[in-house]
Amino acid sequence: MATLVVNSGLAIITNRMKGAGTEPVDGGWGTGAGTTAATDTTLFTEVETPRIAGASTQQTTTVTNDTYQVVVTRTAASVETITNHGLFDATTGGNLFFKGDFTGLSLAIGDSIQFTDQVVF
Repeated sequence: MATLVVNSGLAIITNRMKGAGTEPVDGGWGTGAGTTAATDTTLFTEVETPRIAGASTQQTTTVTNDTYQVVVTRTAASVETITNHGLFDATTGGNLFFKGDFTGLSLAIGDSIQFTDQVVF
């Protein structure tokens, strides 16, 4: 199991520091198998696009405002087992910022799941 800011996410961070780009708040999920790697640019078998815009905040983990947090809630449109989640800088297409894989979570139609993604600096 792995959760990390991928290489394209590092580019988003430096772009945002220069005052450009789009905030990565759009959450997607996937049903495919795999382990997250820094070179990933997509989810494993992403489903239900467009992605859902989450709510971003600054949080404090060690020092004031050292953590970027996005909370995304998704509702399943079909029976599926979710195995990975990520944040992008667009509702379709765009660049992957953050990705995590995990043991499958089985969802029935209408089930909701909330992802709280935190990146600590």
